[in-house]
Amino acid sequence: MVQIILVLVLAYLLGSIPSGLIIGKVFYKTDIREHGSGNLGGTNTFRTLGVKAGLAVTLADILKGTLAASLPVLFNLPDLNPLIAGVFAVVGHTYPIFAGFRGGKAVATSGGVVLFCAPYMFIAVLVVFFISLYITKYVSLSSMLAGVCGVIYGLVLWNIPLLIAIVLLTSFVIYRHRANIKRIINKTEPKIKWL
Repeated sequence: MVQIILVLVLAYLLGSIPSGLIIGKVFYKTDIREHGSGNLGGTNTFRTLGVKAGLAVTLADILKGTLAASLPVLFNLPDLNPLIAGVFAVVGHTYPIFAGFRGGKAVATSGGVVLFCAPYMFIAVLVVFFISLYITKYVSLSSMLAGVCGVIYGLVLWNIPLLIAIVLLTSFVIYRHRANIKRIINKTEPKIKWL
C-alpha cells in the first residue's frame, strides 16, 4: 500500500513539472503565464512563443502522462492500474505544485496516458484532433472532440476501466475548456494561423 501511495505521489509530481514555464523561461526568457491566456499548456505556448516552443511543450506534456502511466509497471505494482497513475499526472499537470497550482488544460497529458494504456485509441483521437483542427482552426474544440472520440472508442472496446478513465479525463478536459466553449459560441475564440 505504501508503494502504491508513493507511486501516485510521484505520478502527481511528474504531472506537475511545468514544461511551458521551464521552456519559456530557459529558452525565451518569458513567463508564458503573463501572456495570452495565461495558461501553461501547449496552446498558449504556440501562441506566445511560436511553433518550436509549442511543439516542445506539447511533447513534454504528453511524455509526462506516458511516463506516469508506466510507473506501476516500472515498479512492478500489478494491483495499481496504470490509468489511475495517469489520472494523478493529469491532476498534477492541471494543478501543478511547482507552478502555484496554475497549469494546463489536461489535453496533452491525458493523451500521454492514453498513448501508454491504449496506443490505437491514441492514434484515433490524434487523427480526429487534426482533422477537426484543419477544418475549424479551433484547438479547444478539436481537443474536446478528440476526447469524445476516445469515449466512443472506449464504448466500442467495452473495456470498463479504460472507459471510466476516458470519461473522467474527457469530462475534465471539457470542464477546463468551459470559457473556450463560451467564446466559440460567441465567435470570439482565437483560431490558429499555422495550419
